[in-house]
Amino acid sequence: MEYLLEVDGELLPDPASPLRAPGPFGDKSVVEWPEYRPPDWLGSIADEGPTEWIEIRCRRLVARVQACLYATPDPPPADAPLLVVHDGPEYARFSRLTRFLDAMSWEERIPPLRAALLQPVDRDESYSASAQYAAALVRELNPELPPHGARSMASLGALAMLHAHTRHPRAFDGLFLQSGSFFRQRWDSHESGFPRYRRITRFAGTVLRGAEGRRPIPVALTCGTAEENLANNRAVTEALTAQGYTAWLGEVRDAHNWTCWRDAFDPHLPALIEAVA
Repeated sequence: MEYLLEVDGELLPDPASPLRAPGPFGDKSVVEWPEYRPPDWLGSIADEGPTEWIEIRCRRLVARVQACLYATPDPPPADAPLLVVHDGPEYARFSRLTRFLDAMSWEERIPPLRAALLQPVDRDESYSASAQYAAALVRELNPELPPHGARSMASLGALAMLHAHTRHPRAFDGLFLQSGSFFRQRWDSHESGFPRYRRITRFAGTVLRGAEGRRPIPVALTCGTAEENLANNRAVTEALTAQGYTAWLGEVRDAHNWTCWRDAFDPHLPALIEAVA
């Protein structure tokens, strides 16, 4: 469990607790239950892997999008899978994604592959079922990424990834969706202050009802058991399965944080890559 203490109106880590969890908004204090064990791969010989930064000019977003490129130790062939990752640099820093891919490569649990770690541009707008962002991702960003065969996806912007798939069914061959904010008006009125709340609830409704013309692909979802999002992620998993998708949900005893997403990588991300490749 991650937490902060409020002292004179300021949120601070607990000075009496030595355990910390880093994040983009600073460290949080941590309580670990006696039965908790960190993933075995954190102790492997793997490292963070070599990376290279590129910049992609995107007219639809009126921005130059930064992307960090990673490749497994065994050089991937031209038709190797490409993992496209929203919030990618933070995923690598706080959830150790590239270290995980390195470890899985050394253990031969994933094939040689590449990953493109995308830096977000106005994430609240882009990751909220935006048709403009979906078009930018598929039409402008993806064509500038390295050569690839099948494309999987990992995401903090899980809603945006699923939305891009529904609008452009041929763009991606698998989805890895973590803690998706699939808001529904009936259950999530407390989120109604979010500027794009209605757009999100409309899209979530279309997913739950199903739609013609979609291309069923493998979809792995993960969510913490202490998250408000859990019921919605269960509902989306059931709906996708009913629509012919190979979909499953991995539940982790944690909340909405980077450690939860890290601890859910194994076995679900290798399983998705295997299903796609």
